Amino acid sequence: MSRLPLDVQIRRLDPEVPLPEYAQPGDAGADLRTTEAAELAPGERVVLPTGVSIALPEGYAAFVHPRSGLAARCGVALVNAPGTVDAGYRGEIKVIVVNLDPRDSVRFERFDRIAQLVVQQVEKVRFREVAELPGSVRAEGGFGSTGGHSAVSGREGGNRYASVVSDREGQ
Repeated sequence: MSRLPLDVQIRRLDPEVPLPEYAQPGDAGADLRTTEAAELAPGERVVLPTGVSIALPEGYAAFVHPRSGLAARCGVALVNAPGTVDAGYRGEIKVIVVNLDPRDSVRFERFDRIAQLVVQQVEKVRFREVAELPGSVRAEGGFGSTGGHSAVSGREGGNRYASVVSDREGQ
């Protein structure tokens, strides 16, 4: 069953910037472009403007996701991925990118595609404090408790994490 597209008001802050668009039918994210050129050395980060602002209907949010091609080819990641654009935000959408490649710089030109914008319906919740939570299969295992930490903790599973300091000392 196909739904009608959601109308989202958009304003160009740079009159030449292409509007976000879906590259392929069925894509979840519309491509965002930068309005400024930038070069990032390994480890550097920058806030890139997109030249657009939007007005989302109440009950929706937009999420700025990384582009997998930039990650795979250039080591580019988003520092706060996904970035959240709330329904009440009217400022310019900006993207915080970082170059994680250990050797090579990455260069962005004006109007390069830098991220994807995914618009989703979001629930408003009411937090209700309780003395105890109901049980679950996972229980209080917590973050990372489903395994894969044997190299860190010397055993399967658990909540033991290596600190950044011990990680640096091991290098």
